[in-house]
Amino acid sequence: MTFPFRQQFLCFLVSIFGLASTTPSKSANAAVPGCPTPALERFQRHKVASGETLASIAQRYNLMPTTIIGMNPDLRNRTVAIGSEILIPPYDGIVVEVPRGQNWREVAAKYKIRADALFEVNGCEKNPRVVFVPQGNSSRSRPVTNSSTASSTTEIKFTGYPLPENARVALPYGWQINPSTNEVFFHSGVDLQAAVGTSVEAIAPGTVVFAGNQGTYGNLVIINHAGKLQSRYAHLENIKVSVGQQVKQKDEIGTVGTTGKPTSTQPHLHFEIRSSSDLGWVAEDPNQYMQR
Repeated sequence: MTFPFRQQFLCFLVSIFGLASTTPSKSANAAVPGCPTPALERFQRHKVASGETLASIAQRYNLMPTTIIGMNPDLRNRTVAIGSEILIPPYDGIVVEVPRGQNWREVAAKYKIRADALFEVNGCEKNPRVVFVPQGNSSRSRPVTNSSTASSTTEIKFTGYPLPENARVALPYGWQINPSTNEVFFHSGVDLQAAVGTSVEAIAPGTVVFAGNQGTYGNLVIINHAGKLQSRYAHLENIKVSVGQQVKQKDEIGTVGTTGKPTSTQPHLHFEIRSSSDLGWVAEDPNQYMQR
């Protein structure tokens, strides 16, 4: 992308995504409930103060200077003018226009980033016109593996099961096809079929960091565990823990319900495992952690 076109493109982003403001915009690309706010809505403007340099600004925001230059073509000579405003992205990366006839999954393949990570970074939008592609340290999210092929890059910290008995999988983790619309979507967890009222148990010891209603998740409990891992339990009927509570493995945290907008018509527990990264909490395959 040439600099003149990039500059026009960024002006387009300002008008579409409200990048002139540090508050999230209410654009057509607003985040899907339950997904992170899109990276393009997390840009902010920095007003250059006396004594600041490109390097010092980059250090302040934990970015590479080249990232800031890429978002601000006028800085290609690496000088910043006092009082000027520059666009600051949430982390290192580039803005990419999705070519006509392609989708964001092909963009993910081109830039060698996990497709599900790119999907969530951009607010879980199905057909975006433009996407933010993390690069550098931010794009090194952990690969998905299973328990038989786990490597040193994905160290399993615990194993357990979120229900009293083994359950049938109503919908697995990963890319799925919606039977009603034939649309491909990414399922960030696993749906375990169980009767309404079935006890839901903590998969491992940890701290409850969320316990309440959360959009499409319905009644949701989120537990943070050691090793920068997190478990999520959604569509609950009742919640039996509170924020800040310490739980042990197999402690009852709620019961199976049908709250929110479940992907399956059958009662089930939607269960997720996420790992902390520069991109936020990135979905992992729960099957490598579930074991009775």
